[in-house]
Amino acid sequence: MIVHERETPEGLLVAICDDDVLGETFEEDDLSLTVTEEFYGGDETDERGVIDSLSRATVANIVGTQAVELAIEEGFIDEANVLEVDGTHHAQLLRMY
Repeated sequence: MIVHERETPEGLLVAICDDDVLGETFEEDDLSLTVTEEFYGGDETDERGVIDSLSRATVANIVGTQAVELAIEEGFIDEANVLEVDGTHHAQLLRMY
């Protein structure tokens, strides 16, 4: 999986995607999701690295079946809040303090 972290005035923004979806566009009905290198490109990491990033994130965007399933398994995302767009999964996390 690929993780890109950015510090913002509002907190840590984390973008996570499966390796095989980077650069892809998924379209379904009126939805379009492009997994750009600019936003999602970052460092390859293992599950532990993804979990570490999610545990510190204020906001996270997660794309890809593997990444979203890991976020669900670890309790960061509720499965009921996952979107499926053209065969891939997308979820967002917003942590409010």
